[in-house]
Amino acid sequence: MYLSLDSDKYPLKSYGDLVGRVCGEKIRYAADLLQSLQLLCNVAVIVLGNGQGLSQVTKGKGCYTILILVWALAGMIVGQIRTLQKFGFLANFAIWLNVFVIIATMVSVAHMAPNYAANPGVPIGPVITKAVVSGSGTGQFSNQLVACMNIVYSYGGAIVFIEFMAEMRRPYDFWKGMILAQSFIFIVYLIYGLFVYSQLGQFVVNPANQGISGYAMQTVTNVFNFVSAVIAAALYGNIAIKVIFNTCIEKTFHVIALSVQRVIWTVSVVVYWALAFVIASAIPQFSALTSLVGAVCILQFTYTFPPLIKLIFDLRICDLEINQGTSTSWFNMKRIFNAYKPKFFLNTLHILFFLASLATAGLGIYSSAETLKESYSSGATTSFTCKSPIA
Repeated sequence: MYLSLDSDKYPLKSYGDLVGRVCGEKIRYAADLLQSLQLLCNVAVIVLGNGQGLSQVTKGKGCYTILILVWALAGMIVGQIRTLQKFGFLANFAIWLNVFVIIATMVSVAHMAPNYAANPGVPIGPVITKAVVSGSGTGQFSNQLVACMNIVYSYGGAIVFIEFMAEMRRPYDFWKGMILAQSFIFIVYLIYGLFVYSQLGQFVVNPANQGISGYAMQTVTNVFNFVSAVIAAALYGNIAIKVIFNTCIEKTFHVIALSVQRVIWTVSVVVYWALAFVIASAIPQFSALTSLVGAVCILQFTYTFPPLIKLIFDLRICDLEINQGTSTSWFNMKRIFNAYKPKFFLNTLHILFFLASLATAGLGIYSSAETLKESYSSGATTSFTCKSPIA
């Protein structure tokens, strides 16, 4: 769709641009709002993860909420970088930091006991691993859905592909970059997850490196994670603020002086990271927060919206071919049915894919909400708390 709709005169710069071109401006605003919310929550997850890591480094000393705030303030500084091109070197550097953390974690958990302190609700005992989790009931089903939404959070993509393509000079670079990145993520993280679970079982924590029991290696991996996570969060924040700027501010005020743009950018970065801090402190339960973000946002952009948008795109293209671009509205049942028939099988698959994704999203939101409810009622999770849940 990007290759079909992008041009020098009418460029596509964001996911919302694509949605607006296919579905109309009103739908485009809804997509922009949800995309901004997802990126904000992604930043909040990173801020929360770094807060957990810092609480381990300090051995639980200091107020947990303040430790989270430290990373929000760091993001406000790093977030002042305005172009994605300047993130190129930093992003590449962050990848290798992650690789080091992965290797160090795998070596450490293979030679150390689990970090029991990071799992206060799990009884100390032998490591138990299961290929298939047995049991039945609402609680078990809910836990499996939360795990599924964490998988969506880890592997979900597509939302920022258009932003990257729009800033690449040679389109073929995108295909090479995407294939390499997705292959790397899938192979490395799948092996990483399976290996760490095989060693820690029920004592696995999220992020996995915080399950290391040895303080020295735990601290080293946390420090490396701090740097790579802040880079990733700044990248998410950069794209989200651009979406808000292009959608709301630029269209409202049209021509804005460069000096005013810089002031707006600076203020937007501060407000954005402040909101991320509020979310991270209000839901300081890492897995529950990532599961909720996966269900509400990431699953929609990766699985629910694409088949629906592609269906509408194909119907409109087919309608143009049948009716030779007549100006009357294509949105009536007769024209839609006539456009549906030539690609009947593919269009039906798109509808089934959309409905299945929508159902999964609904179940994921329900299970995440239930997990958070249980966590709050048991006292395991407390908003704006000074007590660290992991150190």
